[in-house]
Amino acid sequence: MVNYDELGPRIILAFADGKIQITESTLFGILVAAVLAVLGIWLGSGLKTVPKGKQVVAETIVGWIYKYTSDNMGKENEHFAPYIGTIFSFILIGSSLGLLGVRPITADLNVTAALAVMTFFLIQANAIKKLGVRGRLAEMCDPYPFMFPLKLLEEVTLPVSLTLRLFGNILGGVIVVDLWMYLMEYLSGLLTDVPFLRAVTVLPLNGFFDMFEPAIQTYIFSMLTMVFLTNAMAGVSSKVKKEK
Repeated sequence: MVNYDELGPRIILAFADGKIQITESTLFGILVAAVLAVLGIWLGSGLKTVPKGKQVVAETIVGWIYKYTSDNMGKENEHFAPYIGTIFSFILIGSSLGLLGVRPITADLNVTAALAVMTFFLIQANAIKKLGVRGRLAEMCDPYPFMFPLKLLEEVTLPVSLTLRLFGNILGGVIVVDLWMYLMEYLSGLLTDVPFLRAVTVLPLNGFFDMFEPAIQTYIFSMLTMVFLTNAMAGVSSKVKKEK
């Protein structure tokens, strides 16, 4: 049977009598961030006027990220491309760790919540920066003042929605694969002591839940980030200017 206590991230290290714990999500999250940082530094080093080799790869990736951002947020907001590119890469790689036999870090609620909270504060900070405090409040009260509580609730539920959507889909994949592995082990045991069915029949599930699903969820998270960020910065002031 499935041990549901093992569905959460394992504790790798513990300090101060177990009060401070480092889980596999924390460890592999740090490793993913470190790999992305080293790769970015390496690709960005030794740039030349005429690109060749790794510089071609670097410029292709950066160009795609800026185009992806400007296509969805407008040319004037393409300076958000570094943030969009960072969370896109981190979520995609972190959600695909199942290909290496590692539990995806985005199957941890703490990881997805941290990503969602960062996006939430980015949205609020840039909305206030663009509209001002009064403009932001006016947008929250548009078209009638009694809409403020509803729009406030909408803003608060945004990080919750981003958190649970990413977490639920990735964790769901982990559970499905684990259940299938246990089933194949049981069926294999009816024929031989070697669980050969685990090694063969799980490949299509790995292809879907460790490749296709991470790509889809990464796209959705980054797209929602851009949509809500653009809408928040537009506000009432932009609508008024367009009407005038």
